[in-house]
Amino acid sequence: MTPFETITAGIDTAAGDADARRGADALLSWGEGVLENWMEARDETPTASEREGFRLLALHRQGAKGDPSFNACRETCRELVYHRNLIHDDPENVETPRRLKMAAMVARHLCLFIQGKMKEDALGEFCCSSRPLHN
Repeated sequence: MTPFETITAGIDTAAGDADARRGADALLSWGEGVLENWMEARDETPTASEREGFRLLALHRQGAKGDPSFNACRETCRELVYHRNLIHDDPENVETPRRLKMAAMVARHLCLFIQGKMKEDALGEFCCSSRPLHN
């Protein structure tokens, strides 16, 4: 398992990468690391396969089996892929720095959700409500 502190630091580093494509790929990789932690916490081997061309989406699919509340982060995973694709499609676009920052925020959100999910299994049953963590 990669410690969440290491993942968060990696997200921060990737968000500031001068090469936006490399930064976007790193954010996708850190997102995969987050989901690998989820799988390993469930004593499962993280898949190496891809879904729709991305391992992150295959990891999400694997993680959601048997846990419908895990689907709360499906769109977060898709959004991370979306921002990565926008950056790769046109790295010179004037919006690229903003897109990289947004991708980092999405990756951080995924990390926070999984951290919370590992503490409170019901997290995600009501969107991304963190109420069970505060009670």
